[in-house]
Amino acid sequence: MNVSILGTGYVGLTTGACLAFLGHKVTCADADPNKILMLENGEVPFHEPYIGELIAEARCNLRFTADYIHAIPGAQVIFIAVGTPPGLNGAPDLKYLEAAARGIGEHLQEGFTVVVNKSTVPIGSGNWVGSLVREAYERSHGHKANGRFAVASNPEFLREGSALHDSLFPDRVVIGADERQTAEILYSLYRPILDQTFQAPSFLARPDGLGAVPLISTDLASAELIKYAANAFLALKISYINEIGQLSERVGADIAHVAKGIGLDARIGTRFLQAGIGWGGSCFGKDTAALISTASEYGLSMPIVHAAREVNQRQRERVIDKLLGELRILKGRTIGLLGLAFKPNTDDLREAPAIEIARKLIERGARVKAHDPVAMERFARENADLDVTCCANVEDTLCDCDAAVLVTEWPQYRDLDWEPLARVMRTAIILDGRLVLDRARLARAGFRYVGISS
Repeated sequence: MNVSILGTGYVGLTTGACLAFLGHKVTCADADPNKILMLENGEVPFHEPYIGELIAEARCNLRFTADYIHAIPGAQVIFIAVGTPPGLNGAPDLKYLEAAARGIGEHLQEGFTVVVNKSTVPIGSGNWVGSLVREAYERSHGHKANGRFAVASNPEFLREGSALHDSLFPDRVVIGADERQTAEILYSLYRPILDQTFQAPSFLARPDGLGAVPLISTDLASAELIKYAANAFLALKISYINEIGQLSERVGADIAHVAKGIGLDARIGTRFLQAGIGWGGSCFGKDTAALISTASEYGLSMPIVHAAREVNQRQRERVIDKLLGELRILKGRTIGLLGLAFKPNTDDLREAPAIEIARKLIERGARVKAHDPVAMERFARENADLDVTCCANVEDTLCDCDAAVLVTEWPQYRDLDWEPLARVMRTAIILDGRLVLDRARLARAGFRYVGISS
């Protein structure tokens, strides 16, 4: 099929690259000409494992443009994958979504086009986008749309750092459409993924035993709510285990054993039960706030989701409390942060715990040094106001530090040679914010180990 993707962020570019790899003719459009220039030159504007390799492999089916006039006409399916950043009162800012919808209406031509909301949007946005496309079409063309298009919802469930895996080998595909023809077109688009009939990329093996992928075909509102409900539930699991972690610390229990003991219950599951500093990134914070905002429009308060957000915020404060407990005074101290990105295998800093922790330390008079395998350049660009010294390696980061905090669980931090690092620090204290380090090994290396929940 001829497919257009509006927006070349994590969701848009991943979706476009995967569909092009499957054989569809894909045009990716973005209002930022610098991003388009980078993509045309074979550069990717963010870090995501294997995305560059997949784009190169699918290049014959993929093109990039900064102009909707080269993306909309002739497209059978148009994905809207623009940003929906947090706005006032937690509700998402929909200005980019509105601009995309109006641009689609202005440039639609003959034939039938499916307009797909891929961005995470409030419940009811499908109807709103439909009205915007229709209004722009009729104003631009001088006559009614007369069935030229239909709007569908196709929420994404991508984890940054494994976005290609989650796109090509998903747990499920959700399609929300109120017309049968629309659902059938999207079924045809996704059929290679649903049936797993495509040859997997050489650098990304198909999981053993993966069969047909479940398809959830539903109405627009249900598809929109599925996305918010899924992210809110995952956020709840993380906040829950962190709350249990606080109690575990008080009673002398091992939170890792507690998490394993409850996670092996098939009704609960082991995933998202890793106690630590808490969640960050572009999804959980924004989507839980949007869910609360939407519920308030219908007279509901969502107290459980509220509590999950409060617990998550407290985890950042606990890092400061733990450091105060060890050092007594933070003013004049030097603290090293290991990890800046909100999770491994990405350079995404949106809602990253490291940024808030650094800000709180600086406010208390501490000097902050930091290291991250891939996110330092982006950090310096996006947080120029923050007086953090980014270091080229871990040894320089920890040199003369009074304490270190593991913020992001990059695999390379687990395998560090800790003994020489203990010798370069002023005080060999390590706060394990993700509970992934080997306590006994660190003790042998001369560190005082402090866990976020121990």
